[in-house]
Amino acid sequence: MVGVITGFIDELREAGVPVSMVETIDAMQAVEAVDVGERVALRETLRATLVKNQRHERAFDTAFDIYFSTVPPPPSQPDETEDPLSPDDLPQSLPADRDFDQPEFSLDQLLESLLEALAGLDSDAMRRGAREAVEQLAGMEPGRPVGGTYYLYRTLRRLDLAELEAQLIEAMIGDQDLTDFERRLLEEDVQARLEALREEIQEEIRRRLVADRGREAVARTLRRPLVEDVDLMHATSNELADMEAAIGPLTRKLAARLARRRKRRTGRLDFRRTVRRSLATGGVPADPQFRHPRPHRPEVWLLCDISGSMATFSRFTLQFTHAMSTHFSKLRSFAFVDTVDEVTDFFGPGIDFGSAVGRITTEAEVVWLDGHSDYGNSLETFYARYGSQLTPRTTVLITGDARNNYRPPRDAVLDDVAKAARAVIWLNPEPHTYWDTGDSTMSHYAKHCTSVHEVRTLRQLEEFVENLTLPAGIGSQKG
Repeated sequence: MVGVITGFIDELREAGVPVSMVETIDAMQAVEAVDVGERVALRETLRATLVKNQRHERAFDTAFDIYFSTVPPPPSQPDETEDPLSPDDLPQSLPADRDFDQPEFSLDQLLESLLEALAGLDSDAMRRGAREAVEQLAGMEPGRPVGGTYYLYRTLRRLDLAELEAQLIEAMIGDQDLTDFERRLLEEDVQARLEALREEIQEEIRRRLVADRGREAVARTLRRPLVEDVDLMHATSNELADMEAAIGPLTRKLAARLARRRKRRTGRLDFRRTVRRSLATGGVPADPQFRHPRPHRPEVWLLCDISGSMATFSRFTLQFTHAMSTHFSKLRSFAFVDTVDEVTDFFGPGIDFGSAVGRITTEAEVVWLDGHSDYGNSLETFYARYGSQLTPRTTVLITGDARNNYRPPRDAVLDDVAKAARAVIWLNPEPHTYWDTGDSTMSHYAKHCTSVHEVRTLRQLEEFVENLTLPAGIGSQKG
């Protein structure tokens, strides 16, 4: 068991979950206090001692299912009275498209037993049904380096969960006359039971994969980057949903940190009050007096490229900036493709973010000529329309890859923006090694910016925002 736990912890570290030596010792000591045969107790004990961030729980669950899976039971032994089979009589392989209507297996009977198990919440029967479903329907091939998603799809497709859900709802309703609310509650209950069946099937598939290929090989196949390390430009819909769910806690954490720093901030020395107070101590300034600080919240303007190549990143940065709006005295948002338009009003109080993004794509006037990115024209239009409203308290955030489709960069106008504003910061979602390759004109714009940052992941965005919210202001180093 010690070897399994240490291998499990090594896998967590390989996946990017930070696990220190102290936490490893804590986990070992905690495991001694629980029954390792109780899978749920063991899982939650290790989770409590090893996981510090909710975003790491998915990686933890995947690694736990692999390293603490149980090997499927061996097949039943043949009757000793029967003649043993010769090697020539044994099947050499299991065909992927086997005939599932063989006499020894009945799909209808399996569905009936699963229906009874789901209706009666019989976890043991559900587990046996999941085992039989995987055995008969998945068509698993020994040695194949897959993560099991295909096997899960094949099994669920043959089970037809939609039909199983309809039958389960009908069986649970029976002769009852339910209201719409009661029926909705019942449907949600049925969906939860089917999800439990799906998890049992997935767990059974992983057990068989581990038994066939070993824990380390399956772990390497199923390993995925943590949500904070996923490339924003190439994130899947599920990964984007996880990132968006992390925005709220991140903004609350930053707001709390900023509030604490403001409270601790000391004003400038009040020389006159200090001298007057020193008269009580014989002229010794033992009690220096300070002016009351008057911290102000910065003004932030977001200038966001929403062209096709930047769609995923622009949605993410717009949502993050919208979530931070309560922490700035003035937050204005601008979107552009080959011209620019202000979209601040699209993000008013109580407006759903998804609806706001939909309005931007349909109502905002961000296309002037051909709908391909033109940073030069967009920046000139931005300064001509809104440049007079920039103040020394305004921070301009520009998000985009600076790929200008080989058009003139017209970067001189960005210098005018930088002179009128407090700072100009550029967030580029491409790797730094891609800058100034192809049609990228990043170096033309970078020389006029207060700072430029590679922001490809949520982790990099977190680091940037933490520096942005320092009370002393934004760094002034060019680059």
